[in-house]
Amino acid sequence: MEIIKYSKKSDLAKLTQRVSQSYKSIEETVNLIFKDIQVNGDKAIDKYTSIFDGVELDDLEVTVEELEGAKKNVSNELKEAITIAKSNITSFHLKQKTQRIEVETMPGVNCWIEKRPIEKVGLYIPGGTAPLFSTVLMLAIPAKIAGCKEIVLCTPPDKNGNVNPAILYAAQLCGVTKILKVGGIQAIAGLTFGTGRIPKVSKIFGPGNQYVTAAKQLSTQFGVAIDMPAGPSELLVFADEYGNASFIASDLLSQAEHGADSQVILATTSKPLLQEVEKQIEIQIEDLSRKEIAKKAIQNSKLILFKDYDEALEFINDYAPEHFIICSKKEDFFIENVINAGSVFIGNYTPESAGDYASGTNHTLPTNGFAKNYSGVSLDSFLKTITFQKITEIGILNIGKSIEIMAEAEGLQAHKNAVTLRLEQLNDIIKIADDEYSRIN
Repeated sequence: MEIIKYSKKSDLAKLTQRVSQSYKSIEETVNLIFKDIQVNGDKAIDKYTSIFDGVELDDLEVTVEELEGAKKNVSNELKEAITIAKSNITSFHLKQKTQRIEVETMPGVNCWIEKRPIEKVGLYIPGGTAPLFSTVLMLAIPAKIAGCKEIVLCTPPDKNGNVNPAILYAAQLCGVTKILKVGGIQAIAGLTFGTGRIPKVSKIFGPGNQYVTAAKQLSTQFGVAIDMPAGPSELLVFADEYGNASFIASDLLSQAEHGADSQVILATTSKPLLQEVEKQIEIQIEDLSRKEIAKKAIQNSKLILFKDYDEALEFINDYAPEHFIICSKKEDFFIENVINAGSVFIGNYTPESAGDYASGTNHTLPTNGFAKNYSGVSLDSFLKTITFQKITEIGILNIGKSIEIMAEAEGLQAHKNAVTLRLEQLNDIIKIADDEYSRIN
């Protein structure tokens, strides 16, 4: 890892740079596949599944028999762990439900806000060397709580046409309505346009490689929303002398093993701790099953020494990490002043792995600095907000003149007329009522 002694504010821009990632080289491929699937549908899906996954399938949809088989092929120990994780994730996301908010902004003018589920959502779950069944939990659970009617999961098959049993087990446990054996660009294109076998959805969620990421971004040009811009996984740890070097090294490596383009950073005010963490990384990395991947990621990573907490905080907020761990005697300072982060982990006994799997918070988070303007996935990600209003006769009499004046000032005569006609009718009724009252009395 590169060791840096932070010396001046002008270093910030360089220090916050991620591993260079350009989609220019793959844009042509992604566009070509999208156009093919838009025109040829399932025929094109089958073609690309054969090319990229090396398998030809008679049917994309996972069968009931396959789901039953998956139950038998997942160990009881893993089932129990998944059940605990599901319980915690469900508890945390259930608490995010909100009631209708209603305000009478002035007498007779009633406004309120309600939330409705996105009816059809697509979940993309990578397979490959690290089948992310944990991401099934993170996406399907809030989708189910939100009330999404269709929850379509796409995941690539292996060369035998099978899907990892843990993915299937988690999917059926969490209420996924359709599971399809399709991956990569073709899965995202299928969810975008809809084919005979793949439903068209309104929003796509989930991680993936650079091709999947580019495909998700392209899908937004065809009226489909996505969870957030995604990129390589990243972790920033701030620690002072209170931090445990062994724990910190393990946390940094836990993200480094995600991919060669991952980036991990230690920001510290303690030179001895920095040196000890560097040693621990060298020791621990040798025991990892994915050590070659982790070693490549470590080459792109940094150990940064700051002179004080304020200097470190400024860097952290400018970097806007996906995951942010605080191991400091001044943890409250960072908790209160961090502005840009996807998810925050506090104390020596709160590993980032807890959020990845089972503590309850969601692990689908903004990367590449997007924590400055995006939130991680939550229950709200699967909901739409609708505002309502109802104005009574008294209400339009109270607010009408203001609307007329504003509409006229903008030169929108029809807007003004929509109010004027109502006011004239009410004023006529009021006049008749006044005349009748005067006659009787």
